[in-house]
Amino acid sequence: MGNAADALASSEMLRLENLDTDIAPPQAAIEATMQAVTRDDANSYLPFLGIHSLRRAAAARVSATTGVDYDPEAQCIISAGGLSGVLNCLLALIEPGDEVIITDPAYAGLLNRIRLSGGVSKLVPLVVTDGRWRLDLDALRDAVSSKVRMILTMSPSMPSGIVHTGEEWQAIAEAAERADAWILHDAAMERILFTEAPVLHPASLGGMADRVITVGSVSKEYRMIGWRVGWIVGPRQIMDDIRLVSLSNVVCQVGITMPGAEAALTATDDGVAAATAEWKARRDHILTEMMGLPVIAPDGGWSLLIDTIALGMSPGEASQKLFRDGAIAATAMTGWGQEDRAGRYLRFVYANEPVSRLLGLRDRIRKAWLV
Repeated sequence: MGNAADALASSEMLRLENLDTDIAPPQAAIEATMQAVTRDDANSYLPFLGIHSLRRAAAARVSATTGVDYDPEAQCIISAGGLSGVLNCLLALIEPGDEVIITDPAYAGLLNRIRLSGGVSKLVPLVVTDGRWRLDLDALRDAVSSKVRMILTMSPSMPSGIVHTGEEWQAIAEAAERADAWILHDAAMERILFTEAPVLHPASLGGMADRVITVGSVSKEYRMIGWRVGWIVGPRQIMDDIRLVSLSNVVCQVGITMPGAEAALTATDDGVAAATAEWKARRDHILTEMMGLPVIAPDGGWSLLIDTIALGMSPGEASQKLFRDGAIAATAMTGWGQEDRAGRYLRFVYANEPVSRLLGLRDRIRKAWLV
């Protein structure tokens, strides 16, 4: 869908298909990156695990969120983006046939990395309650078995935008303890919240710090997609294994972008609050224009889902009609979970289009879908 929209090169096309954003990165990050381009030490493989100052900043970020004191030298590794960090953790922890509990729907990139590691996704459904996503706690309890090695979490999650409640986090922690499993937490969007609730992190729960590995990145919150910088922070006993995988996989990070990532993490104003307020305004506008349609409101993140099966169309058919007759690019959730769950939905990303361009969205949808 992204390729088709690029090829059309139409300014009328609403780009709701891809996780880009038009909101600028922190100015301090841009300036630090521009300076790094001229520095010899930024044009290097070393240090393999990431520059020390960035590791300190990333460990401090996770410590501030969790209340856990992480040693940046022993418990933090810089990765070439968040998903590289997720894959390295999976490769370090998963043996062929091990099960990984993950929600349905879930980001296809996470599901595919479970496959690459030799793992098997154990899908736990998200259910719609009062127009919002909730985790099926009974299904989570039933998913626990001796084969489960890991629970892979994300909150807010992509593509659904679910933000786990305290009750849900407690159930996840109990499932991990019953299975004697790791929790691998993708924290890429943890502060992009549209509720009044504070950030909840699984490592902050009693006794869970030794089970939780956090992967973060500058891509989403800091709007730094092209920098490709992430971090892995976790218990001492597993970090040596993850280090070895990191060295054997991508080897090192992008040297000229790490100083920019550090600047973002240490900036007085990183712009996350202002960006979140803007993304919330876009979400609210879309929900208003789509009132009466089977759309599920996200409580955070960059995207929302609409059940096109309930409208008598497959997501693929709905996507093609929108593209052809409504000048809207949107992605069907094929491969983002089971066909009868995630496969019912079409995703709208609101991170890259301002409200001024979203005006009249319902008229475009009505024209394409005749609803």
